[in-house]
Amino acid sequence: MEKETTGERIRFRRKALNLTQKAVAEKISVSHVAISQWEKEETLPRGENLLRLAEALGCAPAWLVDGDGPVFTVQNQTQTGVPVLEREQISLWLSEANQVEIARRVQTDRDYSTASFAVLLWDNALSPQCLRGDLLIIDPELPPQPGELVLALNGDSDYVVRKYRARSQDSFELAPLNEDYPLLRSSEQALSVLGTLVEWRRYRDTQQ
Repeated sequence: MEKETTGERIRFRRKALNLTQKAVAEKISVSHVAISQWEKEETLPRGENLLRLAEALGCAPAWLVDGDGPVFTVQNQTQTGVPVLEREQISLWLSEANQVEIARRVQTDRDYSTASFAVLLWDNALSPQCLRGDLLIIDPELPPQPGELVLALNGDSDYVVRKYRARSQDSFELAPLNEDYPLLRSSEQALSVLGTLVEWRRYRDTQQ
């Protein structure tokens, strides 16, 4: 099996993020023609352009160049911490992370992708395991396995955290742990899995 080229890796990451060549070009201040040339390997990004491209695509520069090593620059999360987002910031973070104003970070000693973020749970659909106010760390780059907890989008703006259940190759269910909340089915609702829960924290309420 032939190894992917640099151009193919650039195209793969761009499409994984649902970005057009023009959108990537605007992020790194080059022409969309340059992005096209890089993907076709007529020319290749170097120096500052390579670093900016890797940042825009959320991956490691070394991986873009030769395909070796980790795809994501995971060391940044252990050095700087995982950003804590408001629910209203999730959509922008997933599409334009560098545009999100981060007010707080939490430290972790685990190697999560740089796309990872934390959010405070807003309901009790996962009780008694997780309660409103618990801190959840979500990794958008980690595909869920059946039985894992995921962050998903129900419709256009309703974020939910549920247990993931694969029902077929093309359908899945999102199940609450609290029976007072509804079961969601991708065959009946517009559901999009946004990330997998990789860490969960509960802090003692010092106000009580």
